[in-house]
Amino acid sequence: MPFIDSHCHIDAPPFDPDRDAVIADARAAGVEVLIAPAVDAASWPKLKALAQAHSGIHPAYGLHPMFLPRHRPEHLTQLRDWIERERPCAIGECGLDHHVGNLDPDTQREYLIGQLKLAREFDLPLILHARKALDEIIALLRRFGRDTDRGQPLRGVVHSFSGSAQQAAQLFELGFYVGIGGPVTHERAQRLRRIVRELPIAQLLLETDAPDQPDAAIRGQRNEPARLPHIAQVIATLRDEPLAHIAEQTSANARRLFGLPAALPVSDDGPRQHKVSG
Repeated sequence: MPFIDSHCHIDAPPFDPDRDAVIADARAAGVEVLIAPAVDAASWPKLKALAQAHSGIHPAYGLHPMFLPRHRPEHLTQLRDWIERERPCAIGECGLDHHVGNLDPDTQREYLIGQLKLAREFDLPLILHARKALDEIIALLRRFGRDTDRGQPLRGVVHSFSGSAQQAAQLFELGFYVGIGGPVTHERAQRLRRIVRELPIAQLLLETDAPDQPDAAIRGQRNEPARLPHIAQVIATLRDEPLAHIAEQTSANARRLFGLPAALPVSDDGPRQHKVSG
């Protein structure tokens, strides 16, 4: 059963001592592909080198809102040049974070809008971080997601989704998947578990967010992409569906979104890629 980890920071410093072993463990667990989003401009070269050294690692390049003090306005120009040259699978991790109090919301918004425009220009999916900001991000997607002669409709994934069923439905209509990871394994996450039971399988992506967000069985420990099948098993139990079905469908979803080679049959029932006039 091949799995795709749609969000893994395999370049993060906690993996520096044993990264090769972590990647090997992931493959042994059936996790064949890692989507690895960057967090700041300084991380792009390291991530590129990792993708060149290890098959199955697909980088995304972006400017993460939680690393706002590291960003400079010229980094958006550099990001455009980097994307044009490297042709990544996505733009991100980018978004808004209104949970951390010392991150200026206006500056966060400027960087996010810049990356939304790049996604339109290069017709690339977005990997979005949305903490206490999901309604605002949905509004921005509606504002900047319109089709024009110079760009394509936006699409992507809201990773570590923690919103409502209504917000998930709005994202589905806008062409966005939701990433589900370790938090769904915690029994106290009753609202998230209820939403995951009811989500269309065509909207669902699996993720670990390793080294962060460990699942309930490894609470307090470093997370790793090899934990993805455990997350998938919890989701399969919640949905009363076979694990193989969860693996197959979520992998197909990820391949569709990120433009990966189709190792599995891919249907056309994912989030709607519609055009909005006006």
